[in-house]
Amino acid sequence: MNGGDEGDVAAAPPPQLDWKFSQVFGERTAGEEVQEVDIISAIEFDKSGDHLATGDRGGRVVLFERTDTKESGGSRKDLEKTDYPTSRHPEFRYKTEFQSHEPEFDYLKSLEIEEKINKIRWCQTANGALFLLSTNDKTIKFWKVQEKKIKKIASMNMDPSKVVGKSDIASSSVSSNTYSFLANGGYKDKSSTNLFNDFKFPSGGIPSLRLPVVTYNETSLVPRCRRVYAHAHDYHINSISNNSDGETFISADDLRINLWNLEISNQSFNIVDVKPANMEDLTEVITCAEFHPTHCSTLAYSSSKGSIRLIDLRQSALCDKHSKLFEEQEAPGSRSFFTEIIASISDIKFGRDGRYILSRDYMTLKLWDINMDSGPVSTFQVHEHLRPRLCDLYENDSIFDKFECCLSGDSQRVATGSYSNLFRVFGCGPGSTEATTMEASKNPMRRQVQTPSRPSRSLSSITRAVRRGGGESPDANGNSFDFTTKLLHLAWHPSENSIACAAANSLYMYYA
Repeated sequence: MNGGDEGDVAAAPPPQLDWKFSQVFGERTAGEEVQEVDIISAIEFDKSGDHLATGDRGGRVVLFERTDTKESGGSRKDLEKTDYPTSRHPEFRYKTEFQSHEPEFDYLKSLEIEEKINKIRWCQTANGALFLLSTNDKTIKFWKVQEKKIKKIASMNMDPSKVVGKSDIASSSVSSNTYSFLANGGYKDKSSTNLFNDFKFPSGGIPSLRLPVVTYNETSLVPRCRRVYAHAHDYHINSISNNSDGETFISADDLRINLWNLEISNQSFNIVDVKPANMEDLTEVITCAEFHPTHCSTLAYSSSKGSIRLIDLRQSALCDKHSKLFEEQEAPGSRSFFTEIIASISDIKFGRDGRYILSRDYMTLKLWDINMDSGPVSTFQVHEHLRPRLCDLYENDSIFDKFECCLSGDSQRVATGSYSNLFRVFGCGPGSTEATTMEASKNPMRRQVQTPSRPSRSLSSITRAVRRGGGESPDANGNSFDFTTKLLHLAWHPSENSIACAAANSLYMYYA
């Protein structure tokens, strides 16, 4: 293939993915009532993609591990060298669970602290052990999950088939005898004296005598809380993010971002503080914060006004000045009562290479290039048909729902959730028109809405802004959307086209 052909292939958009159902954990039966504590509130893959963690409103963390790579008989590199293609899709199984947080009460503020897990972040593995951070509204915990071998003592007896003497003697055990103890630890044991009087030792000894032996037949997963990082936030923690240096992490609430060392739980450094001297002057709050995936001194945080700030920890101890500001100017005459509410960013994610930032506000997904702060390179309409119903959404508080977003490992696609347990996948590569709607069920395409994407400008490159997916009807079958069933949490496998998403207490997994 010559150079010109390679350029043509590179310019062609990737084909649209064909998504299929893979697995479900905690599936509800028809009419089954969901307990509040069982509703999933956080999902996170680890960097390898071999482990998945979920947190729920009951303060529990559940771990799943991948099984298809182990059963295939080798590592992924070994499988890639084989001559035949592997058609297996990612499969996970339940690994373990533990109670991460308990409900607490702040007596100074007369405030109940929920046990609900807000965020989970995986840390670097070491010596075969898994490490992760979990947080509720006030307290962050550092967990270690490790396999421990269970020690068992083999029974101390003799093989009845090879004993010469009375049959009941062979089945007797030392523990059944009664001892009368003397001074200096001695004892009289008449029963054992009688036993050996009746017992005849064969010539050559007793080859079947078994001495106590310590065996390790089983292993057990033991979760242990290594550190507790508490009393550092006056407001509810909305995000945590671990650094690429493997030593530090940040935690963010509405007004402050703190920097922690994993080994030091009683001290943190305040690196961002947006609290004004007079709280009446407060105009925006921090909604999410995320470390750059490879640059340990760079992080981004979003605000309720729809802006994203990039800061460099090398500039000053208190990063009150940003190095870059990403925000989209609103169109003249488009302002309404709901403008600021729906502009609030609920989640941001860096792409794997750190080049792009994905943000989710109430109505849209936006993809930002960190080298271009004039505006987003792509904008995706998630549920534009709800715009005429913003008043209803405001009255039932749905307009304040916080949807998460995620990028594929190659940053070619993005995904986010919506109502009626629907989620959407968009292609963001040059020339891509992919816009797929799926339902979190065993038949994800049951409510598929086929909508041609309509770019607002010509697609010459990814640096040209595009708007897609905004023309769909509320439902292909004419059903009204259910605002009580919302898909808030989802995660994309770091290296494969596999998505895990939460619908109430059920964890659904899909692959393409």
